[in-house]
Amino acid sequence: MTDRGPIPLPPHLLAPPDPAALPLPPPAAPAAGVRLLRGAVYAIPDGSRPLTVDLWLPEDAAGCVPVVVFVHGGAWRTGLRDDLGPRFRHWRPGPFARLAQAGFAVACPDYRLSGEAPHPAQADDLAAALAWLHTHAAGLGLDTARTVLWGESAGGHLAALTALTGHTRTDTATITGCVTWYAPTDLPGLAEDRPPGAYDPHDPASFEAMLLGGAPADRPEAARDASPVTHVSTHAPPFLILHGTDDALVPARQSVRLAEALRAAGHHPDLHLVTGGNHLWVGLADEEVTDCYARTVDFARRRTDAEEA
Repeated sequence: MTDRGPIPLPPHLLAPPDPAALPLPPPAAPAAGVRLLRGAVYAIPDGSRPLTVDLWLPEDAAGCVPVVVFVHGGAWRTGLRDDLGPRFRHWRPGPFARLAQAGFAVACPDYRLSGEAPHPAQADDLAAALAWLHTHAAGLGLDTARTVLWGESAGGHLAALTALTGHTRTDTATITGCVTWYAPTDLPGLAEDRPPGAYDPHDPASFEAMLLGGAPADRPEAARDASPVTHVSTHAPPFLILHGTDDALVPARQSVRLAEALRAAGHHPDLHLVTGGNHLWVGLADEEVTDCYARTVDFARRRTDAEEA
């Protein structure tokens, strides 16, 4: 106390803690041979909730293991970081535990939803998650020089956007491959790809408008910047692109657009259009859903040279 009132607090005491310095959560054992660290804080954006990541790790890895970063869907508006969709919720062990049993570390990060912040906040959050993983690589036994991004629906869009812009960043994980499941990739092209009258680019209430902070037709530059196809270059990593031919929410043409852009830049993406598949793999037999997962695991293994457990 002074004659002018209380002594002001030092600014550093008011600042949030550095996520890199926070202790990791205690491990759980959700499946044989798997260690789960649930809810590690990786970023604290100004004015937002802390962002967290779940880490599924092989229990007794002989050395540093490659990383798969899974990005959840939910139209950028909702979703759970560890949810691969309704076709996988009954799997025991679950899909991420199976990946850990196969010798991968799996990171499932939160990101700010469109009701919390508009684009590019979501891509910024994923970049922060990759940098956090790289910072903790030695302590967690991660080889972040072998990192594959994987996302479904809106998460596939964000995974692709991150993979295609990652070469501009330093001191972070190195993206060696990207997998997208039924993802939007060209926001200005959605109106053309949907049936006539099914999509209004001037609608301020569309999921894309909520992501961009305004209707795509009214924010053309933001719509282009938020589209993975805009960022395709010679620096793009290998892609595995899966999409159902009967997708009623995101037209399969969106994945074709991404594959075409990658080919035009000199790449050889693996585009697999799944006959009869709707969004979330609705309409597919269980065996076909399992095949989509197996293709993803095989791609991740080839892009990281991971040994089978």
